[in-house]
Amino acid sequence: MKYIMKNEEPLKFSDWKALKNADWQPTYADLRGDEKKAVKNSLMAEQGYICCYCERRLIDVDSHIEHLKPQSNPSVNPLDYGNMLCSCQNQLEKGDPRHCGNRKGDDWILITPLTDNCEDFFTFTHDGKIQEPAQGDTVARETIKILGLDMPKLNDARKKAIEPFLDEDLDIDDIARFVSGYLEKDTQGKFSEFWTTINCLFGELAL
Repeated sequence: MKYIMKNEEPLKFSDWKALKNADWQPTYADLRGDEKKAVKNSLMAEQGYICCYCERRLIDVDSHIEHLKPQSNPSVNPLDYGNMLCSCQNQLEKGDPRHCGNRKGDDWILITPLTDNCEDFFTFTHDGKIQEPAQGDTVARETIKILGLDMPKLNDARKKAIEPFLDEDLDIDDIARFVSGYLEKDTQGKFSEFWTTINCLFGELAL
């Protein structure tokens, strides 16, 4: 889980909400078309096009707008951009296990991508497994469970991301350059997948 610094909401979204009047109050169910697309594109960009929870690559057809605090709670404003993230998984294929926002549903998590030190609450092993950094850290363990971050599908994907860094033909300088490049956004503003995993395991080697 990588820390996300929220930006201002897109102007198209603000202008749409400003149309409210005595006869019409905007709701999340009303959000569609260009306005919804502007929100989702803005969320994806501020996250570097990786899922807010597992850090898989976000693509438009397999992602959705995620409400960090559930819309079902009457104290939550469903149109609060500060409560919106972008999570992977949209239409689940048969047999595809639910994880991240699709699995979280109306649950609350105490460690979130908006917690400035959220990356410190999780560690990773070289075979791609995620775990809490200390025995007895029930908050981290519960967050992993709610989001399904420890399922085999994600463990395997993280393992594949780690494997190139374990190439025995790489010397320490090669690895340092490799890690540094991996942790930077590319020219399209995209972070590499599983950023926090690579940073946790190899970040101290970066140039």
